[in-house]
Amino acid sequence: MTFKTSLDKLAKGITIGVIVIFSFIIGGQLIPAYGLDPIKSLLLIGLLTAICLLCYLFRPLTYILTNDNLVIHRLFNDVIIKRQSILTAREVNKRDMGLTIRTFGVGGLFGYFGKFSNSKIGRLTMYGTRRNNTVLIETAKKKFILTPDEPIEFVRQLLNR
Repeated sequence: MTFKTSLDKLAKGITIGVIVIFSFIIGGQLIPAYGLDPIKSLLLIGLLTAICLLCYLFRPLTYILTNDNLVIHRLFNDVIIKRQSILTAREVNKRDMGLTIRTFGVGGLFGYFGKFSNSKIGRLTMYGTRRNNTVLIETAKKKFILTPDEPIEFVRQLLNR
């Protein structure tokens, strides 16, 4: 069964804003009248392009439940969690989430994903596209936050083995 995950308004705004800003910066690097160092310009263009491309490739697209696995489908490098390793799965609200700090991840450009630290949950890995519809999944070794468009049905199907 496949569950969609769509961007919230903030992620859409951040994504559009970053792309527009990066486009203006890249455009400015291509104007010869400024007399910019071509090597530095190429490095900056490459860096900004790489940031956007990597965020785009690693963003969560869908969550797929198979008989044996929970697959977090991304354009590059799907994440697979064995269903038998899942100890708990439950929907969590904003109050349950507490304060979340990004330690190594993306905070809005095509979603919210990577490593985060949470005041109530502890260290976790997030594969989300919104700040609501959060589902906490715990295994013996890791904690994950996912954001399916239908969190209640997702948890029900995930726990229905």
